[in-house]
Formats: sequence, structure tokens, C-alpha cells
Amino acid sequence: MDARPDPGSRPRMELPRMPAAGALHRRALLGALPGLGGGRRGADLPAVELTVSGVSVDRAQLADYDRVCGFRLSDRLPATFPHVMGFPLALRLMTAPGFPLPLVGLVHVGNRITTHRPVTADETLDFTTYAQDLRPHDRGRQVDVVLVGSVDGEEVWRGVSTYLGREGTSGGREPGERPAAPTATARWRVEPRVGTEYARVSGDHNPIHTSRLGARLFGFRRPIAHGMWSKARCLAALEARLPDAYTVEVAFKLPVPLPSTVNFARLPDGGFALHDARGRPHLAGLVR
Repeated sequence: MDARPDPGSRPRMELPRMPAAGALHRRALLGALPGLGGGRRGADLPAVELTVSGVSVDRAQLADYDRVCGFRLSDRLPATFPHVMGFPLALRLMTAPGFPLPLVGLVHVGNRITTHRPVTADETLDFTTYAQDLRPHDRGRQVDVVLVGSVDGEEVWRGVSTYLGREGTSGGREPGERPAAPTATARWRVEPRVGTEYARVSGDHNPIHTSRLGARLFGFRRPIAHGMWSKARCLAALEARLPDAYTVEVAFKLPVPLPSTVNFARLPDGGFALHDARGRPHLAGLVR
């Protein structure tokens, strides 16, 4: 288990530019094929930080992202947009030789974002990523991948994504009855194009989101929506109520199949939730 060393204790590797997410996804898929080296894994997390400086906002990408996720068109970045900007750097870390969990098959089970102040499209960000807290789980192992965005040396944004690497067959569903779904405040139809459009604006072209065949290879009857699209869509519904600085945390539950109809609920004390038509949970979140 990682002892959460101070970030300053990790050696830092500065990359000249943001990696290409598509090439990294292809590397991960090829590495998962038998005989191509996908089985070589380290026992521990890489004790390194990766960093890229001077990342500018692509205004066309931002406008497309706002449309796909339901945000108002604005020069202010949605809290989830820096995740998209810096995700290729985190992907580079997770596809490095020796990373203890294979990217193919990783399940994104949670995400926490803290925005310290509004970030605008005319600002240039420096991104740093590292992994921490590799820990056992009843269905395998979990790890946190941290992504930090800074402007002129000041941290303005931080995201922590929790991933589950499933191993073995132990650990089933948690016992107990499922609580009743909250009363919906909105209902959304999620069409198949959400998978391909979000992949285009985010650079996350995992085939479980864009291809029926790709989804079936990983046990889904049809493609599923990106978890970070679901989080962004919920934040877009709350956009008028969000303060300038806040933390928003979500737990991803059942995936959202494409197409489907989902019910969004805004809860007291900053909570929100996404359920299917039968009341089964897709996402549970909290703004604080």
C-alpha cells in the first residue's frame, strides 16, 4: 500500500508536450493481447510525477465540450474541463511499463474535483499527475490518480480519480436493500451519439463507449456513457447554483447504457443523484 509520500519527494519528469491520448489507448489495447507484454506489471506504484507546462485552452474544443455536456457557452471552464485537458498526461502514467494495474479493464469508480477559483479560457495551465494509495479491495485493488492544474505556480484545480482493477472472483454485491430513488427533478434521454461525441471532445476513445462490439468484448450488451460525461451533465444542471470555489465528489455506480433514459435528482445539502427508470443508481454526488 502506498504511504502517500509528499509530492515533493517524487522525482519529476517533465514532458515537452501533452501526449496523444489515441496512441496511448492503442498501446493499452495492444498490450492486453496475449504475447505482447501486457502481463508485465510492477508490484508498486511508480514513484514519479509527470508534468507538462504551458497547456492552452482550445476554445473550439471548449465550445464543443459545453454543448455535449449541457453547459452554457462561456469562457469560464467547467470544473470538469481541466480533467479533459490533462487526461492524456494521466493516461501516459497509467500506460507506463510497470504500472501495477492494466488500463484495459480498469473501472472508474469515483472522482473528486476541487476548483479553487474560476479558470478562464485565456489562461495557460501547467499539469502534474501522480498515482497514490494502491490498496486492496474486495474485488481487486484500487488506486487514486491525482491530476493538478496550476497557473503561474498557483494550484487552481485538482482532480482525484479512483480506479478499480478487478482481480479474481471474490467479493460480490454488498448485502442489504437498495434505498429508494429520490424524486427526479429532471429526466434526460441519453442517445448513442453521446458516446461518440464525448469521445471526440475528450480524447477518450475507449471502445466500450463508442462501439457495440467493443462494449461486448468487456461484458456490456451495448455501449455505455463515459462516467465523466455523466458527472459533467449533472454539474451542468447545477451550473447556476455553483459557487466560484468548491469540491464536487461522485461515486460511479451502474453504467449508463446507450441509449437510455435517466432521472436526475437535486438533493438537500448539495447532494445530487442519477438513476435509471427502475430506480437503480448510476451516480451519487455531493457539492461542498
